Amino acid sequence: MKLYATEQERAADMPKETHKVSCLGPEGSYSQLAAEALCEGWEIVLCPSFSDAIAKLIASETDYAVLPVENSINGGVFSALDLLAEADLFGEEEYMLSIDHRLARREGVKDEDIKVICSHQQALGQCAAYLRTRFPNAMLLATASTAESLKRLDAHTAGVVGSHIKMDGVVLSEENIADNKRNFTRFLRVRKGEPSYDKRSAMVFLCAVCAHKPGELLGLLKIFQRYSLNLTRIESRPLKHSYGQYRFFIEFAGDISSERVQSALNDAAVHCAQFKLLGAYL
Repeated sequence: MKLYATEQERAADMPKETHKVSCLGPEGSYSQLAAEALCEGWEIVLCPSFSDAIAKLIASETDYAVLPVENSINGGVFSALDLLAEADLFGEEEYMLSIDHRLARREGVKDEDIKVICSHQQALGQCAAYLRTRFPNAMLLATASTAESLKRLDAHTAGVVGSHIKMDGVVLSEENIADNKRNFTRFLRVRKGEPSYDKRSAMVFLCAVCAHKPGELLGLLKIFQRYSLNLTRIESRPLKHSYGQYRFFIEFAGDISSERVQSALNDAAVHCAQFKLLGAYL
């Protein structure tokens, strides 16, 4: 048996625990960049879709997942938000990633050659004015991620990718082609399990479904007013299996460990037909 002079020496010699985090791939995706920033040194598991990234977390194949939840131009990333709302997951840390979109093409391909432009739906939306003006006759094709569009590049197809992409035979535009150059996407690191109410936070994120009758949403918003909580975001999303009803994604500034915030959340939960706390983070 090996003997150690100090506890610190023993600890340094122990095998390091490695966490796994799942996110949208393939290699070079914005989600991978965010996962590397939120989970430095952890093993990144790249997945073909948001749902697959969440499925790996739920199956305990990974310890965490990283998902985009909001873009400064296009608003909520609802395909990811729907997954958060429907699974027992909780966001515990956020990261704001600066987005720099470039037009990618094979070497030698000219503007007039391009008939199709592909990328993730969010990226196409964030570059809509540029693409409409520069390539008015090109078809826009949505792919699972920005990085995946690189696989489709040919003599008549261009893609919208991040400026960090480096690939032999592929040329990126010199300029950022996003309609708004100050373009950011917010990502959440999420885990399985119940919410933590004893950890300090600056922001609290939840979703709620109000009863389908007049004044119900107003009644919910008045609860936050009564507790002097500043709402920073509210977006609606139709429920898939209940026509005419909506899920509201709400974010407000507050410390989830405080009695005031916990009282507001309790009152909101009683008021709503469905209520779920999605995250609390600094």
